[in-house]
Amino acid sequence: MMRKTSVILLSAATGAALTLFVTQPRAVFMGSSARAATADTYRQLNLFGDVFERVRSDYVEKPDDTKLIESAISGMLTGLDPHSSYMDAKSFRDMQVQTRGEFGGLGIEVTMEDGLIKVVSPIDDTPASRAGVMANDIITNLDDEAVQGLTLNQAVEKMRGPVNTKIKLKIIRKGQDNPIDVTLVRDNIRVRSVRARVEQDDIGYIRITTFNEQTTEGLKREIGNLTNQIGGDKLKGFIIDLRNNPGGLLEEAVTVSDSFLEKGEIVSTRGRNAEETQRRTAHAGDLTKGKPVIVLVNGGSASASEIVAGALQDHKRATIVGTRSFGKGSVQTIIPLGSGNGALRLTTARYYTPSGKSIQAKGIVPDIEVLQDVPDELKSRTDTKGEASLRGHLKNDGDEKTGSQSYVPPDAKDDKALKLAGDLLHGIKNSASAAPTPGGDSKATADKPKAAN
Repeated sequence: MMRKTSVILLSAATGAALTLFVTQPRAVFMGSSARAATADTYRQLNLFGDVFERVRSDYVEKPDDTKLIESAISGMLTGLDPHSSYMDAKSFRDMQVQTRGEFGGLGIEVTMEDGLIKVVSPIDDTPASRAGVMANDIITNLDDEAVQGLTLNQAVEKMRGPVNTKIKLKIIRKGQDNPIDVTLVRDNIRVRSVRARVEQDDIGYIRITTFNEQTTEGLKREIGNLTNQIGGDKLKGFIIDLRNNPGGLLEEAVTVSDSFLEKGEIVSTRGRNAEETQRRTAHAGDLTKGKPVIVLVNGGSASASEIVAGALQDHKRATIVGTRSFGKGSVQTIIPLGSGNGALRLTTARYYTPSGKSIQAKGIVPDIEVLQDVPDELKSRTDTKGEASLRGHLKNDGDEKTGSQSYVPPDAKDDKALKLAGDLLHGIKNSASAAPTPGGDSKATADKPKAAN
């Protein structure tokens, strides 16, 4: 029997279905040790059956069998790593809706940390961002109900709901003595994943906030618009802002990278078995026609963002500016379980940059590190702990790296990374004068400039 599965690349917060492929059944040849292990596994399954029956018969209140089984499955998956989980039928449908870039809710990317909901980043121009919800905020209560004990999917489901309905969040924010109560009105969230503007009259600035099914088309459209608006001869280059982009679809990460490359490997994914290795390569056709490119990253740039940054860095097609990225170097597969049964979100592979590096629990190291000046009242929330700090994360060889700055100033005039990117495109030399030329062949050798925060 052949089963269709969907490959996804998840951020620390959320993700969605990607390319369909078919897995072939594997022939199984078991020796005596394998048979013994299998027998032990069946004994453990018998133990599970005994516990299940005892709970059904003796628990103080009659439990729901479906919920018992779903909870058991969920526990099994969440015990593997931070990104494997069980989605019930509704969560699976919601994920598919989110993949299309439109869903009902608050517009907030979240993850689970120590049993509480942690904000990865609010989505631009949504109820969450307009209400001042910030990255690294901890949500402890939803409509006066504690989130402790809920799974991530259960908490997300509670935050979603009909448009124009209200929900109250209780938030703990570092640097604030008392919890903050915020009431949000749910809205129809259309994730505009690509936004663009002209910087300094001759630079195209493009911010990618997430990787959904519209991202590559949005990027192509904005590259064309900016080129026409500025003029091909006047255009100095492009700044691609991936800061606080939590990731999304693997396919979109590949096609976004391909938009700037003429040839070469973009990413490889490697599963448990060698025959499962897949390599994605670029096709001829750089949409920018060789214009210099600067990519901005920080501690909130994860998964799909890291694939793009890693591919362009390894090919020396772009200069990477900012702080070390999140470090999520694994790929998840969505495995539907049949009509009405939801799906598994299972970590099935690690991904590697074109040079063969795994960024799992390490992140992308920028060519030029730039630390932002942070207001005193926000200094306690300027770092993201990163993949290496997540309980149960996949290990990597060598030293793992935890945390880096994720603060982005709301006013562009205070944005040091953005200013440096503009200076590089204008050829202005500074303390990072040995930075690689975007699109060139040199490698950064100068000390990385830092600013007090």
